Amino acid sequence: MEESQFALITGTSSGLGFEMAEFLLEEGYTVIGVSRRGTAIDNPNFIDIICDIKDEASVEEMYELIGNHTNELHMIVLNAGIFEMSPLVETSTKEFTDHLTTNVVGAFHILKHSSDFIVEDETHIVTVSSIASKKGLANISAYSASKFALNGMIESLREEWAHLGVRFSTLMPGAIATPIWEEGDMDLPRDQMMGVDDFMHVFQMVTRSPRHVQFPEIVFLHKKGIVK
Repeated sequence: MEESQFALITGTSSGLGFEMAEFLLEEGYTVIGVSRRGTAIDNPNFIDIICDIKDEASVEEMYELIGNHTNELHMIVLNAGIFEMSPLVETSTKEFTDHLTTNVVGAFHILKHSSDFIVEDETHIVTVSSIASKKGLANISAYSASKFALNGMIESLREEWAHLGVRFSTLMPGAIATPIWEEGDMDLPRDQMMGVDDFMHVFQMVTRSPRHVQFPEIVFLHKKGIVK
């Protein structure tokens, strides 16, 4: 890149967020990593911000800190999320609400308060959604509901911000071997799960694409993990 560009990524403490942050740093971005626990990346172009995206006041404070470094965000990656697996009748109201609050309301807070940092005809909003946003799957009703809602919000905002030339790309992967699946006790054989490298190939393609190209829906999964 010819000039310094800034990328904001949520959920960078581990997993996909961590990998995407390291990749964008290698691409020459200044990366703002947002997480609840902090991110163990030692790079002069990495800005580590601890923030609970569920809390709107915390997000507003986060943007104040970002404003000390830049008034432009060339990329926003909505990655933070939670996943828990249980039959609907065994899912507590708190668990269901937590999915909506983190996976949807958190992204809403990030987008709502990003407007002053949008670069017309350039800002790229990349959303890490899920195959579960296209097809409801057994025992993940809370997660699936949150991802369906997230996609709907992004589609609506794509129309609202069309006049700004903001581009939106939404990634909908199948199961990936990251800590979020292990923590969710997902009963899925490893040979039916994509690796992080598989996801990163798609992410690299999307982020390296020309400014006039966007990917409204990219569904991808392991060839053995076909969802019927």
